[in-house]
Amino acid sequence: MKVLLTDDVPNLGTAGEVHAVAGGYARNYLMPRGFAVLATKGAMKQAEDIRQAGMRKRAQELANAQAQAEMINGKRLLFHARAGERDRLYGSVTVLEIAERLSEEVGFDVDRRKIELDQPIRELGIVDLSVRLVAEVTAQFTVGVAREGEGWTELEARRAELAKAAAKREAEAAKVAQEAAAAEAEAEAQDLALEDAEERDEAES
Repeated sequence: MKVLLTDDVPNLGTAGEVHAVAGGYARNYLMPRGFAVLATKGAMKQAEDIRQAGMRKRAQELANAQAQAEMINGKRLLFHARAGERDRLYGSVTVLEIAERLSEEVGFDVDRRKIELDQPIRELGIVDLSVRLVAEVTAQFTVGVAREGEGWTELEARRAELAKAAAKREAEAAKVAQEAAAAEAEAEAQDLALEDAEERDEAES
């Protein structure tokens, strides 16, 4: 079935385009929701107007998203939570809580599904997050989770300590790998020398 899209449809097309789709998809989803109409001769006469309207709508959505991104960029949200000795939280900070706090900070609703966080935060520390407002616009903000009575100073000190420890581990791992490579090269050299000696002995005999 050929349909004329009257609105943008993710993974299908943009307003004003004609697409061949399954009849059930058109009748049960696209047309009831106002996303498409049958691509009749009469409807096709409006295709260019629909395409222009879609372009204007996308431009407005992009401008709105860019304005929202400017308000989100650089925001720092501090949460307080109870945690054990190993910095594990007695609970978690969820993406819903983050979206609600961010919405309060910026003064407009931020859809939690647009925040790029796969799992709830379950440890003390600082997490850099992104919000994909539209396909072309992403904003960055930071979430800190601290013990009661602590703030960004303690979190930043903890992050620096963790980074230092990670760098030390990487340096140690690199040293071990380098030593192993050197030992392997030396063993190979010894094997080659032994093979050469054996070949000389065979030649002399």
